[in-house]
Amino acid sequence: MNMRETTDATIRAAETHTEMVTLRQAILDGASLLSSGNGEADPAIANLAHYLALRHHDIRLLQRRLMSLGLSSMGRLESRVLPTIDAVIHALASLSGVRAEAPAMPAETDFFAGEARLEAATVDLFGTKPASRRTRIMVTLPSQAAESPDLILDLARAGMDVARINCAHDDPEAWRTMTAFVQAAAGVCGRDIKVLMDIAGPKIRTGDVASVDKKPRLQIGDRVRLVANAAPRIDEKAPHSAAVSLPEMVTRLSVGDRLRYDDGKLEAVVESVAAEEAIIVVRRTKSGGTRLKPEKGINLPDTALGLSPLTSKDEADLEMVIECADLIGYSFVSRPEDIDLLDDVLARHGRTDRQLGLIAKIEQPLALTNLPALIARARQRGPFGVMIARGDLAAEIGFERLAEMQEEILWICEAASVPCIWATQVLEDMVKQGIPTRGEMTDAAMAARAECVMLNKGPAVVEAVSLLDRLMGRMNDHVFKKTPTLRALKSW
Repeated sequence: MNMRETTDATIRAAETHTEMVTLRQAILDGASLLSSGNGEADPAIANLAHYLALRHHDIRLLQRRLMSLGLSSMGRLESRVLPTIDAVIHALASLSGVRAEAPAMPAETDFFAGEARLEAATVDLFGTKPASRRTRIMVTLPSQAAESPDLILDLARAGMDVARINCAHDDPEAWRTMTAFVQAAAGVCGRDIKVLMDIAGPKIRTGDVASVDKKPRLQIGDRVRLVANAAPRIDEKAPHSAAVSLPEMVTRLSVGDRLRYDDGKLEAVVESVAAEEAIIVVRRTKSGGTRLKPEKGINLPDTALGLSPLTSKDEADLEMVIECADLIGYSFVSRPEDIDLLDDVLARHGRTDRQLGLIAKIEQPLALTNLPALIARARQRGPFGVMIARGDLAAEIGFERLAEMQEEILWICEAASVPCIWATQVLEDMVKQGIPTRGEMTDAAMAARAECVMLNKGPAVVEAVSLLDRLMGRMNDHVFKKTPTLRALKSW
């Protein structure tokens, strides 16, 4: 490098140093405004506040200048905001010869302390890490698992780390039996297998349906009458009708509100409302139409229902959760107060000294908005993780935004040292039909950036667990969160 090039690089480094010092102070100022007061006691929450303050700035041009100087672009600093910035400032001071006081170069253990916190939090929540991968595998148990210890043993041998029991299905006796089978399988395999019991929450579903057609398949322009507290009713105006599981849903609808049905397979809009009923008009549906059936989920992205995340059924189910589970899956949690509500109910049930881990299912826009506050509250109570419930979340915010938001949830959780579960329709074709699609294999590989990936039930779920175990093992050598790890390649 000649003298002119050296001088140019020195000037650029000095200018960038000044910009970085200014940015650092802005982050500290912003974090003090965002902090809930427990940042000093919890380094993970302090780092989260720093990350949120940083992400209020657009630093894309600064990143390019840092890259041109051979320095970190700060594109992977989620778990180490200030250590990364301090390391960059220190390097810029060396390049530019700036004599101004600079932050000390972070020690290596301090630089990677956030990664260590995340790993410790993951072990606290899910147990010991599998030998060949960091990403755990969660499996939703089917109803027949209560009658088939061999199925659960096969799942454990294939690589299941967490067994999920959906409390929306089956009954307490079946849950108790499934839990016993999981514990027996864990003993046979010599591994720690956790039990997650997912309380249902106020899930809105269709009830009985009626139609002029024997097997109603809804098309664009079709009208459906939703009824609150009565049997479905059809007429010339609305030749299709459905009751709903939560009457409040119908009575709180307004004209123009959107409705998504069956994980977004159909979208409709409210055309009119009357006493205890509403008529909706189909605006979008999949090719060939969508079947109107009982027990299908309904999402209302525009309607404020004001419902508690805990139903009377959930409160009754929690007695069995306390007895059987290691982890509670909390549906429709949206505000920090919802966590207080759950803890109050657990206390009334006489919770034992055994600390139950908490999984907050992020499936509504309000939960996204309040995610930092939810994390700050939940980390105070014990082992905590976040589930990216991609089915309901996509139906609430729209499919177009899902990919973006699942990335942002991963980033926020890494900044706060919170384990993440990548859920909904992972290897869906493989689980149900025995052969994966190309797209879902790529999706499953991307799930390696989460601490846990969830499979749903299906005829080929054991084979899917085995495939996922091998895939996660291979991806373990290639990536850690957002960071590619460059092992030697053997393909060329």
